[in-house]
Amino acid sequence: MNSQLLIPMALYLVAVFAVAFYSRNKGDRSGGFLNEYLLGSRSMGGFVLAMTLAATYASASSFIGGPGAAYQMGLGWVLLAMIQLPAAWLTLGVLGKKFAIESRRHSALTLNDMLYARYKNRGVVIFASLALLLAFFGTMVVQFVGGARLLQTVTGLSYTHGLMLFALTVGVYTTIGGFRAVVMTDTVQGIMMIVGTIALLIGIVHAGGSLGEMITKLHDIDPALVTPYGPNEFLTEPFMLSFWVLVCFGVIGLPHAAVRCMSYKSSGSLHKGMVISTAMVAFLMLGMHLAGALGRAIVPEIANPDQIMPTLMMTVLPPVVAGIFLAGPMAAIMSTIDSQLIQASATLLKDLYLNYINPKAASAPETESKLPTLSLWVTGIFSLLVFVAATNPPDMIIWLNLLAFGGMQAVFLWPLILGLYWKKATAAGALSSMVTGLGSYAALSTFKPDMGGIHAIVPSLAISLVAFLIVSTVQHQQGKAVEA
Repeated sequence: MNSQLLIPMALYLVAVFAVAFYSRNKGDRSGGFLNEYLLGSRSMGGFVLAMTLAATYASASSFIGGPGAAYQMGLGWVLLAMIQLPAAWLTLGVLGKKFAIESRRHSALTLNDMLYARYKNRGVVIFASLALLLAFFGTMVVQFVGGARLLQTVTGLSYTHGLMLFALTVGVYTTIGGFRAVVMTDTVQGIMMIVGTIALLIGIVHAGGSLGEMITKLHDIDPALVTPYGPNEFLTEPFMLSFWVLVCFGVIGLPHAAVRCMSYKSSGSLHKGMVISTAMVAFLMLGMHLAGALGRAIVPEIANPDQIMPTLMMTVLPPVVAGIFLAGPMAAIMSTIDSQLIQASATLLKDLYLNYINPKAASAPETESKLPTLSLWVTGIFSLLVFVAATNPPDMIIWLNLLAFGGMQAVFLWPLILGLYWKKATAAGALSSMVTGLGSYAALSTFKPDMGGIHAIVPSLAISLVAFLIVSTVQHQQGKAVEA
C-alpha cells in the first residue's frame, strides 16, 4: 500500500464524519425529528441545492461506469454522455416550484407523502414504496461495487475488505446526520469532484503529449474509437434517443432527485440552483467521460473497464495529488448512495412502518424519542442487505445502474408530472401507469426483443403514459356521469 495515496483518502473520510457530526449538532428539530432527518427542515440555499442535486446525479456510473464505457466505445460515448447536460435543469424546472409548494401545504416529508396527498390512495403509496425499495437496492449495489473497486485499486485491499470499509463509512455518517449531513457532505463532495476532474484532465493531457497525439493513438488502436458511432456502430440513433430518455428526461422521475425539490428554502434558491447545477453537470459529464476515452491512449489494456479512472489517476498524477483527488470519484459514489440510503430509510420508516404497519406509533407521544433509534436500525439493516448483494458484483456496473434507473422512471415519472399538472389525473390512472410501466419494462429488459436499438425504457414509458391517460379519462368521465 502507498501511504501517499492512503493518507489523503483517510483524511477525506475523517472530514466526511466531521461534517456529519456538525450537521447533527446544527440541526433544527423544532419541526420534529422526521422533518429534520428527512428534509433538513427545508433550509437549503441555492448553492447547496445545486451541489447536492449535481453530486447525487453524478454517481458511480458517472465516475466509474461511464468512463469505463467511454474507454471501450471511444469519443462517441463522450458525445452521448453530453445528452445528460439539462438533467438537473429539467428536474428543478418541472418539479421544483410546484413540488415545494404542495409539500409544504400538505406537510409532506417524503415522495410517497406527496403521492398520497395527490391521489388519496394507499395502493399507490404501497406499490410506489415497494418499487422504490427494489430499484434503490439495485442502484445502491452499483454504488457499493464502485466504491469497493475504487478502494481495491487505490489501497491494494481485497475487493471484500474494500467493500466492508466503504459500506461502514457511508452507513455510519448517513445515520449520524440524516438529510442535513447528506446535503452538507454532498456540497464538499461536489467541490472535490470539480477539482479532481480538472486535475485529472491536466494530468492526462500532460502524459499523452497533446490532445491531437492521443486522438491519433486512439485511431491507431481502432478507427471506430474516434467516430460518433463507436466500435461495431453500437451507438445508433435509436440508442441515442433511448439514452436521452433514460439519463436526461427520465431523471425527473428519480425519487432521490425529486425529493430535493421539497427541501430548498426559497424561490431564489431554486433559480440559483438551476443555473449552478446545470453548469456543474455539464462540466462533470464532459470531463469524466473525456478522461475515460482518452485514457485508452495512455493505458491501452486494462482488466476491467470500471477500473480505468483510479488507474489513470495513479498513472498520470503524483502519488500525493492522486491521493487527494481520488476523493473525487469516491465523493461521487458516496454522494449518491447516501441520498438513496436516506430515501430508502424514509420509505421503510415513514411510508410503510409508521403509516401502515404500526400507525398507532405515529400518534404516540413516546414515538418521537424512539425515532432516532428506529432510523438507525432501518438504515443499518438495509445497508447490510445491499452489502451482501454487492459481494458478487457484475462485470460492468453501468448496465445494472441503467436498469435500475429505468425501473424507477417507469414507476414514478408520469404519476409525478401528471399529478402536478393534470387535474384529471386519478389514483386508478396513476396505479395503472405504475403497474404497466414496471411490468412492461421488466418484461422487455428480461426477454430483450430486437427493437432496432431502442432501449426498453422508451416503449415502457409510452405504454405507462397511455395507460394513465385512458384509465384517468374513463374514471373522470364515469365520475361526471354519476354526479349528473
